[in-house]
Amino acid sequence: MNALDSTSTRPYLIRALYDWCTDNGLTPYVAVAVDETVQVPREYVKNNEIVLNISFDATSSLKLGNDFIEFKARFAGSAREIMVPIGRVIAIYARENGQGMAFPLATGPSDGVSQSPVQADTPPAATEADLSPASEAKIVQLVPANNSSSASSARDDDPEPPEPPKPQQGKRPSLKRVK
Repeated sequence: MNALDSTSTRPYLIRALYDWCTDNGLTPYVAVAVDETVQVPREYVKNNEIVLNISFDATSSLKLGNDFIEFKARFAGSAREIMVPIGRVIAIYARENGQGMAFPLATGPSDGVSQSPVQADTPPAATEADLSPASEAKIVQLVPANNSSSASSARDDDPEPPEPPKPQQGKRPSLKRVK
């Protein structure tokens, strides 16, 4: 099996970060780019995105599979079936501290259309031209809002990884919702 035939790392990273969140008593959230393949309550979708709490307390029958994230959850007291293709997950992070991982939208035969990357206040990690199968391995790290100018992505041309931001006394990290 060569690198092109191997399965995506995305579902494995999502499961690993979910386990890390739950092992540390944190609440795992996933940000999802919504299209016709995503089964979520449409009344909660804003700008074609939705953020879902996938913690044990918020879900029932959670399955983090290689192709889909599936679970049951209550929205305004009404039980709903949720099904999200793994390729539509754009981030998984801990609600309490914002630590997690963001992903570019998957492009491939199953999508059929070219998608744009996550939009942010800082320059995007990849442009539409960069979203080739080789660039899917790029990972964006979520950083505290008080140090958002130091956000970066892993790139092949970087000789060494950037230094992590230094914590500031008295300030808590936060995640800024980009609309």
